[in-house]
Amino acid sequence: MDTQFLESFVMVVEHGSVAEAARRLNLTAAAVTQRIRALEGEIGTALISRSGRNMRPTEAGAAVLAQAKQLLRSVRDMRATANEQDYSGELSLGAITSALTGILPPILARLAEKYVQMTLFIDPGTSAELYRKVAEGELDAAVMVEPPFALPKTCSWTTWREEALVVLTHEGVRQNDPHKILTSEPLIRYDRRQWGGRLAETYMQQENIRPRDRYELDSLEAIAVLVDRRLGVSLVPDWAPPWPAGLTLRKIALPKPFPKRRIGVLWRRDSARNRLIQVLLAEAETP
Repeated sequence: MDTQFLESFVMVVEHGSVAEAARRLNLTAAAVTQRIRALEGEIGTALISRSGRNMRPTEAGAAVLAQAKQLLRSVRDMRATANEQDYSGELSLGAITSALTGILPPILARLAEKYVQMTLFIDPGTSAELYRKVAEGELDAAVMVEPPFALPKTCSWTTWREEALVVLTHEGVRQNDPHKILTSEPLIRYDRRQWGGRLAETYMQQENIRPRDRYELDSLEAIAVLVDRRLGVSLVPDWAPPWPAGLTLRKIALPKPFPKRRIGVLWRRDSARNRLIQVLLAEAETP
């Protein structure tokens, strides 16, 4: 079975379009269609059907999709092992939004310059989503918030950055006591489904702070913009710059020590791409 046929099948299913799959594979739509027909002929049943404007897997196609992805991943792992000496290969890296904009760009630039045969696929998501994908082997590694629980022995972690919680206010707030600010001004919460948001919630519960909730958002950048528009205040981690441009905000430190949000890298110890992960970790330590 030609793995290129499987690759075309997976791409069409993931993107719902022969044209988009062809664009990403640098092929013609006719070539992608021919590959899928050849695969269907070899397996003996239809794998994809048209549903309106989208291409969707048939029942048989859905049944073999996971196996197809795993087989393609195994083939990539074999290639990575065979080319271990020159650091060629593919690294699937998850990343939270604040890491994509603040921490990763200089690291990715150095990797692109030094390791031209190394390919990175970036998968954005929340820390909880990325943790699951790394733990289940869907991603090789992820730049994310440290999980608030003990890691399984199959995974490793290294911390890149620690971010203290700060009270974020607009210039119209003249009060300097962070606790009084959080109780007197409308609160724009950092989403409690996020691990950083849970940290902020834990602090307010511990200090018996009962805020007046206005909004609850999962985007730190959006929270900063709303605070700047004088819609409320927030309790957030002091995340890595750049922050949205043109804002006039105040950051007020908490009155006592409290655990920080820790940003770092999670990876599986048994990953076939461990040498690429080690390259990533080494570049992160470069001044």
